[in-house]
Amino acid sequence: MRLGPLVLLSSLLLGASFPAVALTHTRRGPTSPRLNRRVAKPKTPSQRAIDDERATQIQSALIRSGYLSGEPSGHWDAATQAAMEKLQGDNGWQTKLVPDSRAIIKLGLGPSTASVSSASNPAPAANPPNTFTR
Repeated sequence: MRLGPLVLLSSLLLGASFPAVALTHTRRGPTSPRLNRRVAKPKTPSQRAIDDERATQIQSALIRSGYLSGEPSGHWDAATQAAMEKLQGDNGWQTKLVPDSRAIIKLGLGPSTASVSSASNPAPAANPPNTFTR
């Protein structure tokens, strides 16, 4: 008779401990909402201003093209902005984002034609590797 209450008591204790274990480790599926949400990485800042050296290059090219007069100041100012907008507008390009890459290329400040042609037509290898085996 002593065995009956002991079995009853141990089964109650055992049954009470399983829900406690189940509550400490919740299994979630791959689409279930997570409690610990990850914080998004901050975006890397994009270029906001034109470097003084680059501004001097652009101003010199605008002076050679006749869109700007005077000497290059080395700073991206209102006169340089207006000259670049005029160049882009005269070529039928957008004028909101200045300078446009096409305008830079038109001024001769874009990538050199040698590097562009070599990138699009790489030289063939002297001894191509033999990848065919029988």
